[in-house]
Amino acid sequence: MSNLREQMPVLARHEGDWTGTYTLVNTEGKIIDQHQSHLTCQFPETGDYPYFQINRYHWENGKQEEHQFPATYQDNKLIFDTERITGKAWEADESTLILWLAYKGVPDAYIYEMIQISPCNNYRARTWQWFKNNQIFQRTLIQEERMQ
Repeated sequence: MSNLREQMPVLARHEGDWTGTYTLVNTEGKIIDQHQSHLTCQFPETGDYPYFQINRYHWENGKQEEHQFPATYQDNKLIFDTERITGKAWEADESTLILWLAYKGVPDAYIYEMIQISPCNNYRARTWQWFKNNQIFQRTLIQEERMQ
């Protein structure tokens, strides 16, 4: 198994648990959804996947979701291929990850995500740009803090 922490040092800084708020807005900036999150980013020592992420979401109305995102490593990129998504992530600079992903059940749509981690490694800012037929139609704004 590759030593992903050494090969993707910016990604390694994301290891651990994060809580935050997802705010989904349309192209006019109107909020169309908002919910809380708890994400766990792991680098398993054994198994088929050098990276494993668990996303937990909960809304004020009681709705809850949990999704698991195992990833492999190839050509300096994380590769995701689950029942839900396909995608890849790579490091852009000393504090930024870029992720391209598509939901398998949503044809002609994809997302570009920019993830920036603070120098102290305790805060993340994430922005999703949602495209359908190559036209932007919404954005997700995410503000997260590392759980201590």
